[in-house]
Amino acid sequence: MVFSSLEFLFLYLTLTLLIYFIVPLKLRNIVLLIVSLIFYGWGEPVYVFLMMFTIAVDYVFGLFVEKNLLAGNKKRAKGHMIAAIVINLAILGFFKYYDFFVSNLHLIPGLDWIPLLEIGLPIGISFYTFQALSYVIDVYRGDTGAQHNVASFGAYVTLYPQLIAGPIVRYKDVDDQLTVREHSVPLFAEGTRTFIAGMCKKIFFANMAGQLWEYFKAVPLDDRTVLGTWMGMICYAFQIYFDFSGYSDMAIGLGKMIGFRFLENFNYPYISKSITEFWRRWHISLSTWFREYVYIPLGGNRCSKLKQLRNIFAVWFLTGFWHGASWNYILWGLYYFVLLMIEKLFLLKKLEKAPAFVSHIYTLFFVLFGWLLFVFEDLGAGMVYLGNMFGVGVSGFASGLDVYNLVRNLGFFAVLAIASTPLPKKLYYRLTEKSTAVRYMASFGTIIALLMCVAYLVDSTFNPFLYFRF
Repeated sequence: MVFSSLEFLFLYLTLTLLIYFIVPLKLRNIVLLIVSLIFYGWGEPVYVFLMMFTIAVDYVFGLFVEKNLLAGNKKRAKGHMIAAIVINLAILGFFKYYDFFVSNLHLIPGLDWIPLLEIGLPIGISFYTFQALSYVIDVYRGDTGAQHNVASFGAYVTLYPQLIAGPIVRYKDVDDQLTVREHSVPLFAEGTRTFIAGMCKKIFFANMAGQLWEYFKAVPLDDRTVLGTWMGMICYAFQIYFDFSGYSDMAIGLGKMIGFRFLENFNYPYISKSITEFWRRWHISLSTWFREYVYIPLGGNRCSKLKQLRNIFAVWFLTGFWHGASWNYILWGLYYFVLLMIEKLFLLKKLEKAPAFVSHIYTLFFVLFGWLLFVFEDLGAGMVYLGNMFGVGVSGFASGLDVYNLVRNLGFFAVLAIASTPLPKKLYYRLTEKSTAVRYMASFGTIIALLMCVAYLVDSTFNPFLYFRF
């Protein structure tokens, strides 16, 4: 079940909110645990038991870690933390990476007898595994106490707003909110606006850009042009941004409706003037997780240059591999490792002195090629498409149909570009702060936007969520 679906809006969400606000405050975490398991089980009924096992493992080990820390036995506490990490990563590794490793082992003569299991990937396993890991590690570090209420801990791991595709919520960021959180009409209204804004980004921007990308990608090799392939990649860049940031906004909005305040996951990454800045703005929760739980424990930048290089390499190799069991994701991660190293060594200082438009074009250029690596799991097909973008193997620079598509969608591309900047949000707040009439108009506009989203969902069959498979 996805957020931008009629089943979610008019069945699941309606009943969930009704039950949640009817029951007493002390029972609301239990309700959240139950409805979140139902939400997950809607699409993955078998894997609900896997999630419940994860909850049980991390809950018990969290208590063990805290108990040994209080007893002054840090060595044993560390052993329990490591055991929890191993179990969590073993589960993630088996379901997500087993077939990848085996298929590569099959390339070695004599090892083709190892069977491929072709097990379905549990939805959202990368996200909720990282959340569970953050809990045990935070308890060991003393950043938070162990959660003694199993329902509250289960609600944290399974919380339906961010269960499937993030943002990745660290336990220490919501520890207090699991016990006491704000429930108010203004916060609920703010959450509703955020949710609908995210759904509009998903439906009207991501889906439409995605349909254009599918069109350009499907053009036969003999008919491809330079202009067509560039438009295709630009459409995919817009699709993945509005798809994922729209989902994150919906998750943040749903969280506010039930009293949770999740941290922002995107901060207009396409306005960045360096790759370093881009990764401070894109999927912030994942970057933060790797910095907190991989980069800093390895020594961060408080070590020799060689070890810093090792630490950054580890982070970006793991970032790529986290996204999927395929070589293109690993290369995508290493691609950014190389770019970030170049910036760290000398280029970043030059970019800071360069004109803003030069730095901006540089960043978008290399981000665009990053998305090419990301989207093509078939590396051969990806390299062919890359060659097409620079005139290799194409029928020409542009066709009449390409020009028609460019002119027809020019307004849409302009809207996408403007919506990728802080300008619309700044304009909204500036107008609503100055005029009560504008605030009422904005509320009315939110209702109209919701009705338009519903109308689209009734009529459309194209409604994917790109990050569900990660």
